[in-house]
Amino acid sequence: MLRRSLLAAAFSLTAMVAVSQPATAEKQTAIFAGGCFWCVEADFDKVPGVLDTVSGYAGGSTENPTYRTYSSGGHREVVKIDFDDAKVSYDRLLEIFFRSVDPTDAGGQFCDRGESYSTAVYALDDAQKAAAEKAKQEANAALGGKVATPVLGSAKFWPAEDYHQNYYQSDERILSRFGLVKKKDAYKGYRKGCGRDARVRQVWGEAAFTGIK
Repeated sequence: MLRRSLLAAAFSLTAMVAVSQPATAEKQTAIFAGGCFWCVEADFDKVPGVLDTVSGYAGGSTENPTYRTYSSGGHREVVKIDFDDAKVSYDRLLEIFFRSVDPTDAGGQFCDRGESYSTAVYALDDAQKAAAEKAKQEANAALGGKVATPVLGSAKFWPAEDYHQNYYQSDERILSRFGLVKKKDAYKGYRKGCGRDARVRQVWGEAAFTGIK
């Protein structure tokens, strides 16, 4: 009898602990095309709740695209963003995305021209598609009906080569027109020279880079 009472008490305590534990948030994924994937990766790494970013290619018709072949295969440069939805929602990521690019430009982004550098949201399910369409409408209203960014269906993601990942943080040296420089310094020069930040601020004003620390 005593043993049963002890077991019952232990079970009740376990149940109370289980109930009091907060639900574990599942990792979610977003895929955005915003021009140069180095820049998109650098921006979203600064968003609280983002767990990981990977530069890559998506949207084309060819298998195993590389940096040399992705454009001819119809792919865009994209970033796969894994995030903790208990800390940042997909809706919030969409708001941040639209305000970190020039969504009015259908022909590329900044100094990078062509469809492979154009913006897009790849919605991975119906809920993401509905959220993306809503975010696009809100951005469109804010910018006077000029948003050209398409909301597309799910597309296979192909990770880019290792040397593209975390490019903006890399101390590895490369040969450039400025001589032998670190990748992170080459990235800074490229981003400034391409006019990315200046154009985003011109388009969005005070709302530019919302949510990016």
